[in-house]
Amino acid sequence: MRKDALRLAIQVILYVVLYFLTALVFGPLLLWLGGYLAGNTGAVLLSAIAANWLTLRIYEGRHIVDLGLWWNRASLDNLGWGLAGGAGAACLVLLPPLAVGAAHMARTPAEPGSAGTILFVTALLLAGAAGEELFFRGYGFQRLLATLGPYATILPVGIVFALLHESNPNANWFGIANTAGFGILFGYAYLRSRDLWLPIGLHFGWNFTYPLFGVNLSGLRIKVTGFEMSWTAGRLWSGGEYGPEASVLTSVILLLLFAYVWKAPIRRQPSPLTDPPPESVKPEPFTPL
Repeated sequence: MRKDALRLAIQVILYVVLYFLTALVFGPLLLWLGGYLAGNTGAVLLSAIAANWLTLRIYEGRHIVDLGLWWNRASLDNLGWGLAGGAGAACLVLLPPLAVGAAHMARTPAEPGSAGTILFVTALLLAGAAGEELFFRGYGFQRLLATLGPYATILPVGIVFALLHESNPNANWFGIANTAGFGILFGYAYLRSRDLWLPIGLHFGWNFTYPLFGVNLSGLRIKVTGFEMSWTAGRLWSGGEYGPEASVLTSVILLLLFAYVWKAPIRRQPSPLTDPPPESVKPEPFTPL
């Protein structure tokens, strides 16, 4: 038992170390080549791929698709449910304030939008969502889930996910608390689907919708349409400079999003890392007819 715990700790620590070592080596280069947003996004995705690929090869002899990245009909369905849930939840946060006059859309002539800008930002947000889910719900998460169970894995990893957003511009405790809720939600989404497509869809659907309305995303200013959402409501509703993710509206919609993931017809896929091996499954007792 102690030997298994030590092995698990070494595997997870090596996984995390490989991620940060890769980010340390390639992060500055990518920041120099692509700027802040593109560089950070590229570093997250590249580091997540490297850490997962190396630990899978070292300890499991498996490929990165075995983390839940197969492409099949179930994957497509789960991705679709994730995109619909993430984008729909973001709209439920942003549309009611516009409808009741608590906010309005205003032009930003100094930051005109274009189709090229939207495509570029879409690619960056997709890479960022995929990179974060690959790291936080990848090899380390799945090994912990298989050994410690869902509660001892999903809650702590969700909190770590939030704490790593503390360095974002204008971060505050309300925003970090809601971000922890999202981290737990994405972990629960993996538990339901046992693939990464559902949490990637939820994550990207949410992140993609916010810039379309011209609101800050986790404190980051991403203007792509030539419009911004200007609030007349207070910080409790708008989230201030961190964006609506630090608002009570997001807290309420986050609860609805949990219910959505619980009730949606998610396709559960086989997971080599978290499902028990066939030989450990006890056969049903024989009952004579």
